[in-house]
Amino acid sequence: SLTVNAAGQTRKEKVILPSSLQGTKPNSIPNKKVEDPVAGKIKASSLATTEQDLNGFHLIPPQVTFGVLKEGCTYATTVIMKNVGVNFARFRVKQPPPHTGLRVMYTPRPVAGLHVELEIEIFATVIGGKDAGGLEEVSHDIEILTETDTLLLPVKANIL
Repeated sequence: SLTVNAAGQTRKEKVILPSSLQGTKPNSIPNKKVEDPVAGKIKASSLATTEQDLNGFHLIPPQVTFGVLKEGCTYATTVIMKNVGVNFARFRVKQPPPHTGLRVMYTPRPVAGLHVELEIEIFATVIGGKDAGGLEEVSHDIEILTETDTLLLPVKANIL
């Protein structure tokens, strides 16, 4: 219960629900709702209790922090896009501009109830001639366009 704790006493502070239970996704912009004539409403009892739409993707992890990188080296990490819907879904990644040093590698395909791996690669280069004490911060939001919304994957790194 949200009003009482495990001991049955009234809660003093408000319970903060995770975004997955609230039906919202962090760092996402919803697209205009497109009516799909083939996909109908699901009325299974196990799915009828949730108020959120059972479609779209979740990013695991929701943000990427590379930390301190050595200039001139290439680093990579993997982000999982999990399809939380009951139908297959399509997506595409808007590649970041070349001056960021970021590149996203993936295999474009419809994702049916599973997940797909995105490899985020960064080539650490210092842009511009300003002196920041030997450390330059790179920050960019990678846009992932899906059928239901646009996901933003924040990527941060410090280049030494």
